[in-house]
Amino acid sequence: MKGRKTVDVQSILDYANRQLAQKENEIVNISFKEGICVMIQRILFDTGNYGGFFFVDSNDSEINTFGYFSRIYQLKK
Repeated sequence: MKGRKTVDVQSILDYANRQLAQKENEIVNISFKEGICVMIQRILFDTGNYGGFFFVDSNDSEINTFGYFSRIYQLKK
């Protein structure tokens, strides 16, 4: 059985943004969110859809903290 070779970028972006907006818990930690960021950035750049991101809470966005990886990515307009 062959797998599908295309995927809707918007649906992957929506999934990634939901994961990145989660509060910290036993599964969702800095490493988890960092992995989501790397994955979605790669998809967005490779498909020419990277439109930047904003922090969920700009007052909690110090580099390499949980808040730093709590972000929402956007498609290029």
